[in-house]
Amino acid sequence: MAEPVQARTAAVGPATPVRPWLEAVPAPVAGAGVAGAGVAAVRAGRVRVGGVLLDPLTEAQVVARVTAAIERGTGGHVVTPNVDICRAAACDPSLRALIDTAELAVADGMPLVWASRLLGRPLPERVTGADLIWSLTGAAAARGLPVYLIGGPPGVAEAARDALRGRYPGLVVAGVHAPPYGFETDPAALAEVRGRLVAARPSLVFVGLGFPRQDRLIAQLRADLPGAWFVGCGAAIAFAAGSVRRAPGWMGDHGLEWLFRLIGEPQRLARRYLVDDLPFALRLLSGALLRRVFGRARQKWGSRS
Repeated sequence: MAEPVQARTAAVGPATPVRPWLEAVPAPVAGAGVAGAGVAAVRAGRVRVGGVLLDPLTEAQVVARVTAAIERGTGGHVVTPNVDICRAAACDPSLRALIDTAELAVADGMPLVWASRLLGRPLPERVTGADLIWSLTGAAAARGLPVYLIGGPPGVAEAARDALRGRYPGLVVAGVHAPPYGFETDPAALAEVRGRLVAARPSLVFVGLGFPRQDRLIAQLRADLPGAWFVGCGAAIAFAAGSVRRAPGWMGDHGLEWLFRLIGEPQRLARRYLVDDLPFALRLLSGALLRRVFGRARQKWGSRS
């Protein structure tokens, strides 16, 4: 799950134009994309939900595609948009491009899954960074692929490393790093992050800085490790470390993980969830429902003509 978007991102107001919520994406030009034909095939099947392009993949399919690409020597970027990220992308074309150009984009939010089902191009399931940090490291451990963790307060990445190793004893953690807040605007601090990462040479990198900071950093670092996969994972490192509690599975399955987090951190999250994200989610779902109803009505009347 992504952390809150930077405060400078404007909220979507009632007057914000609503884009087509769901549409098929044309197949890309042959050979396009940094991850080759395998990723191009995935991009050809993307759908637009909440204003961003998403791949209709299960968690297991994401793991299979990422590990297969790593073994081919092909790198990439996984982004997991939720309602908050979609709301931000609706206001900022550069954020939308950051999502749309990632090799894999999967829905971390049940409202996105529900909307896709209403429109007839269903996303198979919710796929979160908090789940991928476990399933991808499990696959990495089985294949001897080194992983790297970036993000979290001091000590959190180390605790996450220990938890991951505890579950997967064969896991190789090439390094962990908790750079100070704002490091990306300090050339020396950014150079240190880049230098430590390149020296470790991981195959899989989890970056838990919150959207869009983590994904902008990934865009800067990818050229240094073209064969590695980067996962923008939000709070997943803190969840894995146990420093932040995650909602029970049934709450996530019913689209209520936001409520669990709101109860735990009301002062920090009330505006984000209640003022910004909830109205956006309601517009998303009501728009999808109306398109479904009117689409069926057109089909019905068209068959009578």
